[in-house]
Amino acid sequence: MEELKIKTVVRDAYTGVVKNGTGCCGGTVSSRAHARSCGYSDAELAVIPEEANLGVSCGNPTALASLKEGEVVLDLGSGAGFDCFLASSRVGGTGKVIGVDMTPAMLEKARENARKGNFGNVEFRLGEIEHLPVADNSVDVIISNCVINLSSDKQKVFNEIYRVLKPGGRVSISDIALIADLPPALKQSEEAYAGCIAGAVMIEEYKRFVEESGLGDIRVTIRGPSRCDGGNAGDPIAQGVRKALKPGESLNDYAVSLSVEARKAGDI
Repeated sequence: MEELKIKTVVRDAYTGVVKNGTGCCGGTVSSRAHARSCGYSDAELAVIPEEANLGVSCGNPTALASLKEGEVVLDLGSGAGFDCFLASSRVGGTGKVIGVDMTPAMLEKARENARKGNFGNVEFRLGEIEHLPVADNSVDVIISNCVINLSSDKQKVFNEIYRVLKPGGRVSISDIALIADLPPALKQSEEAYAGCIAGAVMIEEYKRFVEESGLGDIRVTIRGPSRCDGGNAGDPIAQGVRKALKPGESLNDYAVSLSVEARKAGDI
């Protein structure tokens, strides 16, 4: 698919996620149970507005980031604000959290959640992760949760990450990557793209994007299955993914969830 088509597919799909309240993976469990399966504790979920949890996670990047009081955190593809609000409680009043998302409906929902929860140190900006609306060398930590796989230009995303990080700044990403080539039906499926599968790349290619951006101290860890089962019959994304699979096939035959940690050289 062409880049413009991909962005339209993704934007439309995640507008539907906001409006319908269904996660992109189409899981058969609740959003709260899905978050627990991705590594979020009940204590963490207690400080996040329930409306911010749309069931679109594939890991818990804030747990790996070891956030500190006073840090500036940037969340790529911040959705309804789920990870931003968790980061907010960790960086405190002297810190700041910026969420960037290209879907206006997501931003509207995130800003509403921020107002309701009185998260004064969080702001949300409309933008694409390939063209971040963030100044050079201005961010201590970048997090992202199951989003970079949706980009048609992942190298540009990591180049942008490098640009906006302060020297010594760090990255903590949860994402989906491939362990086997996708069959044509999955690769060409718009629903599978929106469902974080068709746009994913092999693990080694993912690592190469990180390396070529200039980031170092790279650690890539496979966390488990993709967590997308395509099993929710009421979710159009899940329906499309299931249709593209052969009988007996699972998305876990092709994809895994992983964490990526890296650092920009220098001292903050």
